[in-house]
Amino acid sequence: MALSQKLDQIVARHAELQAALSGNALDSQKFVAASKEYSELGPLVETVDKLRKAERELTEAETMMADPDADRDMKAMAEEEATELRKNLPALERAVKVMLLPKDSADEKNAILEIRAGTGGEEAALFAADLFRMYQRYAAEHDWKFEVLEISETGLGGYREAIATVTGRSVFARLKFESGVHRVQRVPATEGSGRIHTSAATVAVLPEAEEVDIKIDDKDLRIDVFRSSGPGGQSVNTTDSAVRITHLPTGTVVSQQDEKSQHKNKAKAMKILRARLYDAERQRVDDIRSADRKGQVGSGDRSERIRTYNFPQSRCTDHRINLTLYKLDEVMEGRALDEIIEALIANDEAARLAELAA
Repeated sequence: MALSQKLDQIVARHAELQAALSGNALDSQKFVAASKEYSELGPLVETVDKLRKAERELTEAETMMADPDADRDMKAMAEEEATELRKNLPALERAVKVMLLPKDSADEKNAILEIRAGTGGEEAALFAADLFRMYQRYAAEHDWKFEVLEISETGLGGYREAIATVTGRSVFARLKFESGVHRVQRVPATEGSGRIHTSAATVAVLPEAEEVDIKIDDKDLRIDVFRSSGPGGQSVNTTDSAVRITHLPTGTVVSQQDEKSQHKNKAKAMKILRARLYDAERQRVDDIRSADRKGQVGSGDRSERIRTYNFPQSRCTDHRINLTLYKLDEVMEGRALDEIIEALIANDEAARLAELAA
């Protein structure tokens, strides 16, 4: 279907919904559904109106320029206007096409952030802690709520594993490109000879799943309770408050022991389990749907090395889009991370637009 025809249908549908909502013919359930659709179409219709207004004005300006009887000053004004409109039209066209791209149903969801130390021993654990703090600061920059679910510390300031929920507007849409292997190159504090070490941490960003998103049968769960322990195995609780949940069909295991209440630990563990199972199902469906798009930025492949943080050179390089920023301190503070994320979003949109046009 031609783009113009598709836009005509969308504008007509928006007008139809507006008429239905202003009348009294819809029951409460249909009214809610129509309100949601009308609200979602609003920004697109507004952008289509701007595009069509610009196209009309360009046609009028070109007609004026071609008119042999037109006043010279009027022609000059029309030419100036036409030049400006030709400059602005591609951006409006692109904005409309981006809005037409299929939406990721999880984009508006909150996220569960999981960071694990990879190769590199204690230095990898220290880097995992640095990354966790980077995302905590980034969340603060966006006025998102960052709630720590679990931290497994090494005792030397590093994190073997850290899990948090990030709550706010468009959290998953912005963080989903962070999944993958993050590599660090720096001189460890314990390194006397000044040699640069390379180590890594794995980041997984999962959309937080509601009960309606994924059904988990109680019969598929094995729940074990035990006493929580602190660093080095020391007991920090005298009751069996720690919880381990095993999802038997997939073998997925989640443990929680941060809370003193068994009930709270179970609730947190279920939240993480639900997110992991939902994410696994999304990955499975996406693999089937887009087997030929393995190079896409948002593939979420956790084994892919996506970014290098080089401290001696103050350099941060995202390997998927060959973007390098020489402001590593600002990236680690969360302030410059948006520059990378915006570039990743733009690259993903461009790839999907190219696929749409193919």
